[in-house]
Amino acid sequence: MTSKRAKILVVDDTHMARIQVGGLLAVCANWETVFAKDGQEALECIAADHFDLVLTDLVMPVMGGLELVERIKKLHPQMPVILMTSQGNEHIASDALRAGAASYIPKRMLGDNLVSTVRSVLDVCHERTSYSRIGPYLRSNRLQFVIGNDGGLISPLVHVLQEQMLNEAIVDESERIRVAIALEEALSNALYHGNLELSSELRESENDLYFEVAQQRRQIAPYLGRSILIEAIRNQEEVRIMIRDEGPGFDPTNLPDPTDPENLEKVHGRGLLLIRTFMDKVIHNDRGNEITLVKRTCAEPVEVDQSN
Repeated sequence: MTSKRAKILVVDDTHMARIQVGGLLAVCANWETVFAKDGQEALECIAADHFDLVLTDLVMPVMGGLELVERIKKLHPQMPVILMTSQGNEHIASDALRAGAASYIPKRMLGDNLVSTVRSVLDVCHERTSYSRIGPYLRSNRLQFVIGNDGGLISPLVHVLQEQMLNEAIVDESERIRVAIALEEALSNALYHGNLELSSELRESENDLYFEVAQQRRQIAPYLGRSILIEAIRNQEEVRIMIRDEGPGFDPTNLPDPTDPENLEKVHGRGLLLIRTFMDKVIHNDRGNEITLVKRTCAEPVEVDQSN
């Protein structure tokens, strides 16, 4: 896959970590990587140059990742920040996500997930709106899509939802980015965990096998005929997006609490952690094959409902 041109700032106080991350990002020729050893140096780099994305460690001298996220959120709200987390700093990472970070990657999963996560966040950010002057006058809007088990449709679908539903309803650009990332996570969950019935444990232990099995299941029953329904409604108060797969579902009450910092390092529940952090209300149906994401124009504390 060809990646869009981007300049990425990597912030980590450990020399070997910077080398590792730089080597992983070098797989994309269109990505230029610049390094900083702490948050203060990162802010100096940002003041002197333009960056499309910041990838940061959390615990560093002078200025750590949490304060860096807060400063970037205030000074450069359009600039997404991805956290690199490790065991022992889960609470800081949880605070940084609430403060405005766009996503996170456990350091032990960098080899498998770094490039795909960076590409996904950049893809969301590069889709700038041209929605025109009439958008603010819209009183209500409704969209409905039905897609098959094609992961290649997730990104363009999110872009349409951004333009038609998010860009005028949500003023804060960093929040629009975070909502778009939550949508990508919810759609990916519906596809891979819902329709294709793949487990997070498989992805954590055998990342390549996970996608091989996904490709196989797309071609055979009962997975072949399944689809995903997406219904999006926007009014002056909120944007509400329902995503329903045709898999067997699950009991959402049995999920480990994804908002608990102790679960931050687990692949299982990562998507729900981001969804619940970035949205104002999250609703699961009883069967566990439908999720509704709500973002209000004036944010209030997140609500989680396990039923319709």
